[in-house]
Amino acid sequence: MTATTDNTAADVDAAARAAQAAFLAYGASDAATRGALLRGLADALEGQREHLVALADAETHLGPARLNGELDRTAFQLRGFATQVGQGAAFTATDDPAVAGPPPAGHPALQRVRVPLGPVAMFAASNFPFAFSVLGGDAAAALAAGCPVVVKAHPGHRGLSQAVAGLAHGVVAAQGLPAGVFALVDGPGHDIGVALVQHPAIAAAAFTGSVRGGLALQRAAQARPRPIPFFGELGSVNPVVALPAAIAANGPALAQGLAGSITLGCGQFCTSPGVLVLPTGALGDAFVAQLVEALRAAPTHAMLTPQMQAGFASGRDAWAAHPRVQALLDARAADGAPPRPFLGQVAAADFIADAHLHEEVFGPAALVVRVDGSAQAIEVLQAVGGTLTVTLWGADADTPETRALVHAATQVAGRVLFAGYPTGVAVTAGQQHGGPFPASTMPATTSVGWAALDRFLRPVALQDAPAWLAARGGRPC
Repeated sequence: MTATTDNTAADVDAAARAAQAAFLAYGASDAATRGALLRGLADALEGQREHLVALADAETHLGPARLNGELDRTAFQLRGFATQVGQGAAFTATDDPAVAGPPPAGHPALQRVRVPLGPVAMFAASNFPFAFSVLGGDAAAALAAGCPVVVKAHPGHRGLSQAVAGLAHGVVAAQGLPAGVFALVDGPGHDIGVALVQHPAIAAAAFTGSVRGGLALQRAAQARPRPIPFFGELGSVNPVVALPAAIAANGPALAQGLAGSITLGCGQFCTSPGVLVLPTGALGDAFVAQLVEALRAAPTHAMLTPQMQAGFASGRDAWAAHPRVQALLDARAADGAPPRPFLGQVAAADFIADAHLHEEVFGPAALVVRVDGSAQAIEVLQAVGGTLTVTLWGADADTPETRALVHAATQVAGRVLFAGYPTGVAVTAGQQHGGPFPASTMPATTSVGWAALDRFLRPVALQDAPAWLAARGGRPC
């Protein structure tokens, strides 16, 4: 096991200042430099695969198969952003030639470019110890944009975090880059994270985690003398709306797949389905019975940390004790054993009226909400308010009802699925991983996919720029 080190406020100050110094050169670096760094990090991860996966499994209990797949995804992200930078994604320039004559038609020559924000504070997530952690998507996007990164390690996998950081330091040094391009700070409690967000050298922060923790850091970011953007992915219940036609056509298979999605990773996915909108009546009753049996047989494993398991137990117990919630499946595990799935059921009117039922329970748990038609399903989605995903099964016909349902889904979610299950987020150009609050603090941005790069670039208009500057084609000085 890799030894862990608690950092101090002085260490945070040193890391942030080194990042600020490194930004002078790295912020003006070309595509080849950034691409080489990102590919070098991917190669280093793969080169240490056996050691890193063993460390991750010891700390997270996620298993070698899952962790090897996640390491592959992380390397893919790093190389993907290198390709994007090589294709000019970080150096776009919009030329608007001068037009003679008085305004408003006449105007000077303008070139709209983008510049990197500066050093980014990145908070590693617990549930993806590779893909959303030290060299995960946030770090890859920031480095691709030309921003040095200071990562706050997650307490759930400290040994792995420090091992990956050591690997990254080696790549940065081998490529002759300033040491401040990458740093890791670590320590228990919230003081280190708050000190990092509030450091004057930090220009932006990226976070994936709980609503409570994210809002605390956002407040710290906004309370600075010079506030900074805080890109937080917080909480999401990911409603699944199953229309009668879909259940009638494929109910048993959908129930089986849904149980697997609810329990995948022991429910510790940000896209885990937590609200299941099902019709009242015999068709819905049969689907619920099939789902209960599928969940009863579904395997689970230890949660990432004792604190997460305690949080799951607290949320589950609150649902089970709610006077309007019927516990359909509430098998309690023995002390020290992995948690068992929970499934509750509530009428749509009761769900809509109680905001506490709209809150995420992080773990293998979901609430069935029974509705009388698509109009009431829309009311349920509106009550949820903000979520990463909404899944709509059976919206195949172009009718006024399905158009209204699709409209409602797009108003509350960043991604709307019409087949499959919400767990599983492709890293690609068309992805949107972010939605209205509480899903994220900046719903116009994504934390997954190549557009994640845009969070760390700021537009600047160059007016009547000299020829040498315009010829740089958007590459910052």
